[in-house]
This record gives sequence, structure tokens and C-alpha cells, in this order.
Amino acid sequence: MKTKLRKLRSTYRSCQRAGGLFVRDVGNGLLEISHNSLAMLGLVVVVVSVFIAGRPDLRDQGETWALGWLQERSEARAGASDDITVASAEPSAVSRATAVSPHELTKQQAAVAKWIARRYDVALEPVGRLVQEAWAIGQHAGLDPTLILAVAAIESRFNPFAQSPVGAQGLMQVMTRVHTDKFEAFGGSHAAFDPISNLKVGVQILRECIARAGGLEAGLRWYVGAANSLDDGGYLGKVLSEQGHMKRVADGGRVSTTVPIGPAKATPAVREAALEPAVPAAAPKAAQPTPERVAFLR
Repeated sequence: MKTKLRKLRSTYRSCQRAGGLFVRDVGNGLLEISHNSLAMLGLVVVVVSVFIAGRPDLRDQGETWALGWLQERSEARAGASDDITVASAEPSAVSRATAVSPHELTKQQAAVAKWIARRYDVALEPVGRLVQEAWAIGQHAGLDPTLILAVAAIESRFNPFAQSPVGAQGLMQVMTRVHTDKFEAFGGSHAAFDPISNLKVGVQILRECIARAGGLEAGLRWYVGAANSLDDGGYLGKVLSEQGHMKRVADGGRVSTTVPIGPAKATPAVREAALEPAVPAAAPKAAQPTPERVAFLR
């Protein structure tokens, strides 16, 4: 009996050793396979990365796919929310805003921006950006920034989406269809409704008018399309009066925001769709009952 027990114990120990050896061999085999698989996977990743690096088209496709996938996931998560600001979140939207903090303006610029904001009932931040741009582009164009701002005030009351019955558009009321070429540098004619682009194009047209007419006052008449008329509808007086107010404010003076705009008898000018240039006053056109804006200039 004892002999049988010893044999059973010996057999059991042998089975234990064999089982343990088997498990260790299987484990080592799996570990080796895993190591080899990971090494192979890493090698494949390196090869694919090198291949894609040499193929910009594949790299762009991969980036587009990844971005689309991430956006879909983001939209899927946002779709569960009732808040439309979350569902349609666009963190980069602020980059499209034409605005600046008043603290980023000089003392003169800030004073003019605050005065314009109160006078024309517009927000200070976007007006501050326009004032800042008027100072910068005015220096480049050789024009007083308050003149540029005064023209914008009389033309559109700082409404970047303003449009006249004959197609003068935006902040400086540029005849976009006539000056399409000038907006090409800003991406196309729709840039007429971007206040900064419109301001730059308007300043260029104003500078050309002043150079062609030989002086500021005559140039403003060309700009408004009244070069052929003795009556500009009060436009010149309005612009120069408004510029005077802004200059006094910039110099530290106090000007009421309710002071009348321009001469008392000023009448609104009507824009004209004619494309021909102005002719000398000695040979005026027949039948021009009202001063009209010439699209050739605008």
C-alpha cells in the first residue's frame, strides 16, 4: 500500500513538473510572438510613415480624414445638447470679428473712437479697429485719418453693410462693380462688405480723386461724383465739418456728439450709375438736375 502511494505521489509530482514546463513554454512562446509582432508592427509604421512623408497628397488626405473624423465625433457629442451655442460651437469665429480693445489704441485714437461710438450709436470695439486702421492707412496714403473717418461717417454712418440704390457698397460706399479689380487683392468683390477691405479700397479711390482733381476739396467732389456740378448736395461741407469735429476731439477738445452734421441746408446726394468720366465745367452735360455720384469714380 505504501508503495502505491509513493508511486501516486511521484506521478503527481511528474505531472506538476510537466504541466508547469508546458505553461512556461507556452507563455514564453506567446511572449516571443508578441515581441516579434510588435516589432513587425513598429517596422510597418515606420515604413508607412516614411512613404507618406514622401507623398504630400497622401499626407493631406490622411489629415483631412482625421480632421473630419474628429469633427464628426465633436458634432455627435454636441448633438446631444439643447444649447445651440454648444451644438454649433466655432472657437475660431472671433478671428473674423473686426474689433479691438480700446486699451490697445493711442490716446488720440481712443478719444476719436469713443466720440464716434456715441455720435453714431455703434459699438466702441469695432469702431476702435476702424480708427486704428484709419491712422495706419492714412499715414501710408498721406491722408489725415480724421478725413478718412469723416468720409466713412457721411457715406455710411459706419454701417459696413450699407448699399445705395445704384450699388455703392460698404463703409466707404464704393461702387464695387466698377472697382472689382481693387478687391481682387482681398479675395474678391464680396470683400466690399469687410469694413477693413472697404476702407482700404475707399482710401485708394479717394487718393486717386484728389490727385486727379488737384486738391482736397475738388477731390472730394470727384469722390462723391459731383465734379460736373456746382452743387454737391452739401457733401463737401458735411465731410469737412465732420473732420473738423474729429480733429478737435483728437487734439483733446470737447465736441458735443449731437452737433449738427454739416451745413444746415445740406441735401442728400443721389448716386448715378453712369460710367463715363467727368468733363470740364466749360462743357457741362445737359440736364443734370441733381448732383449724382459718378460710378466711374466710385
